[in-house]
Amino acid sequence: MRVRETPSFRKQVKRLRPNQKADLDRAVRELTENPSAGDPKTGDLSWVRVYRCRLVGQLSLLAYEYRPGDDLIVLHAVGSHENFYRDLKSARRPRARE
Repeated sequence: MRVRETPSFRKQVKRLRPNQKADLDRAVRELTENPSAGDPKTGDLSWVRVYRCRLVGQLSLLAYEYRPGDDLIVLHAVGSHENFYRDLKSARRPRARE
């Protein structure tokens, strides 16, 4: 299983403390073992799944995209629930399929 990070995800991870990064690494490892662990979203965010995890005791959300054909997980965002979905909608709009 391959894991890729978007540039916006990398920027968010830079703001985390080392102990939060360790918890995030554990959450990503869990996702690689079970990629369907996150909740699939609907509507504007139908392209993403959200995994709830704890970073140093605080509930955080991890948005990712699972592509089973490519055996790939793309990490899009991590953060608290406040404005998480609003920021995620504005961060990436999927291209129209032809």
